[in-house]
Amino acid sequence: MLYFSHPACHEHDPGQGLPGHPERPERLRAIETALAERDWLGWERREAPAASEEELLLVHPREHVEGIRDLCGAGGGAIDVDTHAGEASYEAALRAAGGACEMTRALLGGEARVGFSAGRPPGHHAEPAKAMGFCLFDNVAVAAALAIAELGLERVFILDWDVHHGNGTAEIFRRRDDVLFASIHQGGIFPGTGAREDTGSGPGEGYTINLPVPAGSEEGLWLALLEEEILSAASRFEPQLVLVSAGFDAHRDDPLAECRLEASSYGRIAARLSAAAAEWDAPVGAVLEGGYALDALAESTVATMAALAGEGPAAPAGP
Repeated sequence: MLYFSHPACHEHDPGQGLPGHPERPERLRAIETALAERDWLGWERREAPAASEEELLLVHPREHVEGIRDLCGAGGGAIDVDTHAGEASYEAALRAAGGACEMTRALLGGEARVGFSAGRPPGHHAEPAKAMGFCLFDNVAVAAALAIAELGLERVFILDWDVHHGNGTAEIFRRRDDVLFASIHQGGIFPGTGAREDTGSGPGEGYTINLPVPAGSEEGLWLALLEEEILSAASRFEPQLVLVSAGFDAHRDDPLAECRLEASSYGRIAARLSAAAAEWDAPVGAVLEGGYALDALAESTVATMAALAGEGPAAPAGP
């Protein structure tokens, strides 16, 4: 089991330009404090390298990458009303994307069967040419694209369980049939995308699964959707790698949404996914996304990592 992060990811602080911003350095500190108290669950810790320009260009145009670099190099500034980059943000974003890539290399190289990349800023809202929703580069998308373009894979499955729809990842792979993207998210909130009717476009039609849920949704509904719709489709897809956009803001304590999961819910979801991945003989790598109630975020991350390592709650037999 491999855990990737980097001290630079603590230095990105949107609150410098947008006071009170929920995507704050304390998020990563809370996770790593909880893990340290548990001896890191026995996971090996590795430093996330910086993503190369070539890796970022797998999903983002050069103008976008250079624009983020130049903005940060000039001291930073607001990108939109929710998204701010400071001087330290470019290095942090490179490490967040690079950690996801290095984790993918390690998994596909047989060094481990499970991994967790705890970088920030998060990534799943970043569209090909647009930073938004706290995100600068789409970390999980860069890793998936790398697995196919450079590491020899033909099929990658991305499960996004962040409470907000991963619009950036969906757009990046919208027209592709080598990446199956599935998202469970609260409907009617930011970013306003992810309708069930949106199943991809052109050659990618049928390779996007959007499952919006209402406010107040609890674990039972999330597990049922995972079991009945997502894992059945993924089994037909036969993925060679499973990546998770692991946001923890569907927790009942999170201030940015209204779902009702518990930390243990993430453990059960992760356990079921891990059991399915074992049937596919596919390694699993999780990439940190949202989660803004610090204790809930830390507890949910611990539960997820424990379950991926086979030490969490038993995977349910069905919905």
